[in-house]
Amino acid sequence: MIQDIGPHELRNAYEPETRPALGDAIFCFTDDGVLCRTDGGELILPALENEADAKSLTFLFRLDGRACWLADRLPAPAGRWHSVAPRELRGVVSGPKERVFAVWTAFQLRNWYRDNVYCGRCSSPTQPAPDERALVCPKCGRRIYPRLIPAVIVGVTDGDRLLLTRYASGFGDWALVAGFTEIGETLEQTVRREVMEEVGLNVTNIRYYKSQPWGIVDDILAGFYCDVDGDPTVRLDRNELKEAVWVSRDDITGQRSDFSLTNEMMMTFRSGKEPKYRL
Repeated sequence: MIQDIGPHELRNAYEPETRPALGDAIFCFTDDGVLCRTDGGELILPALENEADAKSLTFLFRLDGRACWLADRLPAPAGRWHSVAPRELRGVVSGPKERVFAVWTAFQLRNWYRDNVYCGRCSSPTQPAPDERALVCPKCGRRIYPRLIPAVIVGVTDGDRLLLTRYASGFGDWALVAGFTEIGETLEQTVRREVMEEVGLNVTNIRYYKSQPWGIVDDILAGFYCDVDGDPTVRLDRNELKEAVWVSRDDITGQRSDFSLTNEMMMTFRSGKEPKYRL
């Protein structure tokens, strides 16, 4: 999955005392995406080349010990870089995976900073907290922290068959039932509701598999397998999906990259290694 970058390490602890140094990595986002180069399928990011540009940088995290910063503008000569939407990187570059993961994480933090320039309670401009990753309203004292949106990925099984889906629009590879958790709802309730809404099936024996951060949409994904309960006939919600079919283990081919929890769950089922019973 995208976060499986070992032996590389992304350390996301906030470091308020750290100061930019020449050679640090720079993440600069435009309306179209992140500024980068994709030479021969390799993702290349800008580095800090001029100390005068350091004043406009915000600390993000460390990747293999190297400080990474968010820039309001690209501190590098024009013409060297082009913009790629973060979600499109998986189809443009082959790696390295740790840099793609860093872009997605930086994109999530950039969106949080951008969307909280003003306090949602009193509309005053916010300021960075001096001691932690938070934004503070100097007028009402409200502290704003990065938030994650919980969602589920669901592998619905019927014996040696797995239910594969295609979205009605957007991403074109085979996928699994998925959806966001609503207020007042457990993850297991989300599984039941999303499967019923998207494909009209009742399920049982819901068992947890793994989780995954998915920064391009601010998600934390929780993967579950479950068994169809009763009639396996699919009743498709065509607003969400254009196709949903039962596929036997040997016929599952997976997605074009190994970035997603969805792909790992598909291939885990193909190998027969999925959890069989709820713990």
